[in-house]
Amino acid sequence: MADLVLASASPRRIELLSRFEGHSLRVAPSEIAEETAGPARGAVEELSRLKALAADFRAGEVVIAADTLVEIDGLTLGKPRGADGARAMLNRLSGRWHGVHTGVTVHDGQKTLTARESTRVRFAALDARDIEAYIASGEPMDKAGAYGIQGRGALFVEAIDGDFYNVMGLPLFRLARMLREFGVSL
Repeated sequence: MADLVLASASPRRIELLSRFEGHSLRVAPSEIAEETAGPARGAVEELSRLKALAADFRAGEVVIAADTLVEIDGLTLGKPRGADGARAMLNRLSGRWHGVHTGVTVHDGQKTLTARESTRVRFAALDARDIEAYIASGEPMDKAGAYGIQGRGALFVEAIDGDFYNVMGLPLFRLARMLREFGVSL
């Protein structure tokens, strides 16, 4: 049994990590500025690494950190700043493919591994009523790209190419392989 530390208080990441039964889980949020520079693919790796290294952990614990961004037309979409930001993001994603990139870092004080998972998602064409109702629900406000595939945002997803859990913010298959390198059996 390993002591796992999640460097984020994200409820959906906590829920996903609960699938790793038999391991204790402690949340130790790391306070870093989540400003991004450059393409989403590299930014998520750097942000996850910074979160892992900033997390408060003890000897014998294994830290897990992740960061997710959406990318379309070379533009990085993080969390929207208010309803207008969410509306702009959802309109941009409407009827199109986009990339969801998650950087994952595992760290134990001696060794650090960082990887990225990328998934393509296609949205159906959205009308203004769908977008306004979704914004009114409040769900898009704390999600990269202004949607959550695990909630009402799933109703917009027409197709997915890649890891579903990556779109939720934690690519479980990749994470399990990384944890093996730290001696964490599942």
